[in-house]
Amino acid sequence: MKDKFSLIHKISAFLMIFAMVAPFFTVSVTAQMMQKTSTKSLTEEQKVRHVLNRLGFGARPGDVEKVKAMGLKKYIEQQLNPSSINDAAAEAKVKNLDVLKLSNEELFAKYPAQKAVLQIVARENGLTKGDLAQLKAKNKNKGDEMSKDNGAMMADGKDKEKDAAQMSDIDRRKFQQEVAEIYQKYELGRPQQITQQLAASRIMRAVYSERQLQEQMVDFWTNHFNVYANKSATKWFLPEYDRDVIRPNALGNFKDLLLATAKSPAMLYYLDNFQSVSPNMQMNAGRGGNERNRQMQSGQPNPQRREQIKQRYGLNDAELDARLKQNQQRQKQGQKMKRGINENYAREIMELHTLGVDGGYTQKDIGEVARAFTGWTIIDPRGYRNAAAKMENDDQNKRGNRLARLMGLPEDAQSGTFYFNERAHDGGEKIILGQKVNEGGIKDGLKVIDILVNNPATAKFIARKLAVKFVSDNPSDALVGRVAEAFHNSKGDIKTTLRALFTDKEFYTAQNYRAKIKTPFELVVSAIRTVGADTNGGQVQAMLVKMGEPLYGYIAPTGYPDVAEDWVNTGALLERMNFAVALVSNRIRGTRVDLSKFQAANKQEILNKAIGGILDGEISPNTKAMLLKQIDQPLIEPKLDDTGEAMVENTSMQVGQGGKRNRQNRQAQLLPPSGNPEVFKAVGLILGSPDFQRQ
Repeated sequence: MKDKFSLIHKISAFLMIFAMVAPFFTVSVTAQMMQKTSTKSLTEEQKVRHVLNRLGFGARPGDVEKVKAMGLKKYIEQQLNPSSINDAAAEAKVKNLDVLKLSNEELFAKYPAQKAVLQIVARENGLTKGDLAQLKAKNKNKGDEMSKDNGAMMADGKDKEKDAAQMSDIDRRKFQQEVAEIYQKYELGRPQQITQQLAASRIMRAVYSERQLQEQMVDFWTNHFNVYANKSATKWFLPEYDRDVIRPNALGNFKDLLLATAKSPAMLYYLDNFQSVSPNMQMNAGRGGNERNRQMQSGQPNPQRREQIKQRYGLNDAELDARLKQNQQRQKQGQKMKRGINENYAREIMELHTLGVDGGYTQKDIGEVARAFTGWTIIDPRGYRNAAAKMENDDQNKRGNRLARLMGLPEDAQSGTFYFNERAHDGGEKIILGQKVNEGGIKDGLKVIDILVNNPATAKFIARKLAVKFVSDNPSDALVGRVAEAFHNSKGDIKTTLRALFTDKEFYTAQNYRAKIKTPFELVVSAIRTVGADTNGGQVQAMLVKMGEPLYGYIAPTGYPDVAEDWVNTGALLERMNFAVALVSNRIRGTRVDLSKFQAANKQEILNKAIGGILDGEISPNTKAMLLKQIDQPLIEPKLDDTGEAMVENTSMQVGQGGKRNRQNRQAQLLPPSGNPEVFKAVGLILGSPDFQRQ
C-alpha cells in the first residue's frame, strides 16, 4: 500500500511538472514562439538584463544595478576587452586544479594511461597477457577500476609459464596493492581526472568570472572547434587546448584562432591529421633509417640490439626468437597499419570551421587541402616516450631521445607538442578553391588558412553562428549580412564583429528578449549565479551529463547545438527540473546555497518574493498559474544514477592517495536535502520553469 501511495505521488508530480513545461511544445519549439508577443521597445532596465543574459551567464544579485550605474555602452566595451577586468576572484577558485598549469608532457607523466602502470606491475610479477585477462575477469564484479581494455593488454615482462585460470584471490589482491603503491609512490593521478578538473574550471570560471563575455566566447569557440575528450589520447591535450588555444584567441583575430586550432595536438589527434602523410613518404629515412629498414625487412636485429632487447624485457634467446617470429607472421598477414593521407581535418576545416556546408568547395578541394596539411603532426602523440619514465629509471626518455634524433628533432623535444614533419609532407602543387598553393613545406597549410579566412563564405558562416548564439535561433539575413561585413572588413577581428552585433538594432528588439532557450551549461551556470550559490564545479558535472551536455563529451566535430529544438523535449526538461530541485535543496556535493533572503510568512509570499528576485517579476500568466498549483504538490525526488557517476569524482582528490571505489560511489550520491522546504520548493519550481529556461 505504501509503494502504491508513493507511485501515485510520483505520477502526480510528473504530470504537474509536465503541465508546467508544456508551453515549450505548443505551436512551435522555436524561440520566437515562446517569448512575449509585445512589440514595444525594451526599457533600459530590460536592455541591461538582456545584455547580462546574452553576453554573460545571467545576473548575480546586484549586477543589474552595477551595470546601470556604469552605463550599458561602457559595460559592453569593457567586456570586449577582458584584459582590463580584474578577475582575481575567479582565478583563485581554480588555482588548485593542477592540470590547468601542466604541459602535455607533464600530463602524460603525472596522469599516465593505466596501461603503463599495469605493464610495470605485470613485468615485476612475471605476468603474461593471460594473467591480466584473468585478473580482469575476477575483478569485473568486485568494483575494480581497470578499464575494459586492460584485460587484453600484453605485458612487456617476462614470458613465464603461469596458468591464468588458477590465479588466486591472493594474487589478485597483491596485484591491486602493487598498482595502488605505484600510484601513491609517484603521486600519480588517473587520466579521467584531467577532464574532470578542466570541466570544473570551466564551470567555476563561468560562475565567478567578471569577464563574462570571455567565458561565453570560450564556450562558443570550444563548440565551434569541438574536440571529443574520450577519443584515445585526446584528453591529455585538452588543458593546453583551453589554456593556450581557445582562451587567448577567443576575442582576438579569427585567423590566429584558426591557425592555433590547426596546430593544436588536441585537434590534430581528434581529427587524425597527426597521422596524415604523403603516400610517397620514405619511411624511416634519415640517420639510422637504412639499417633499421634492413632489420625490419629481415625481422632479425643485429647482435648488439638482440642483447639490448633481451636485457630490457628479461628474455632468453628462445623467447626472443619466438617473439620475432610472431612479428614476421603479423607483417606477412598485412596487419601492419598502412599510412597515407587522411581527409578528416580537411573536410571539417571547410565544412565546420570556415566556409560552411554550402561554402562552395568540392570533394576535390577536400583532397587538396588534406595534401596541404600532410606533415602537421605531434611529437610522441600518445605519451609513450615518457609516460612511465619516472617509474622505469628514465629508460623511456632514453628511447624517446633516440627517436627524436631519427626524426631530426632536438633531444629535449616535448612529448605531445606540434611538429611539422617535412618528410611526411606532400610537396606537389595544389589547386584549392581555384587558387594555386605551392608555397612549400608548412607554408602550404598556412596559405590554405589565408584562403579560407578571406573567403566571403567564411564571413557569412561565422556571422550566422554568432547571430544564432547571441540574438535568435533564426536571425534575419539582413543582420547576418551586416555582421559578416564587419567580419570581412576587419579581416576577421572578433571584437569588431561582436561590437557590430551588440550595437545592431535587431539585437535589442522585443521579440528577441528572453527568446532563446538556455543550453544545459548555460542553465546550470545561470542558476548558480542567480541564487548566489557557491560551487567547486565537481558533482555539477554529473547533472550536466544527465541533461545531455557533458563538457568535452560531444563525439561529432559539430559540437553541441545552440538552438531550442535540440534541447526541448520532455526528458531533457524534466532533468532540468531535477537539477533545479537538487541545487536549491543543497543536495549537490560541493555546491551550497543560502535561500534565506526568500523567506516570507506564507507560501504565496515566498513564491512572489522568489519571482521578483529570480525573474525580476517578469513571468507569464500560464507559468504563474502553474506555480501556484504546484506549490502544494510534492516535488520530484532528484537522483543521480550510473549515467553521471563517471563525472562526479571530487576533482581535487588524487586517486592513489586514498581514493577508493567506495569513496567514489559516495561522491556519486546526492546529499540529503537541507534548508526550508517551502522556500527551496518555490525557488526550485521557478528555476525549472519555462520562464527561467529562456534568456
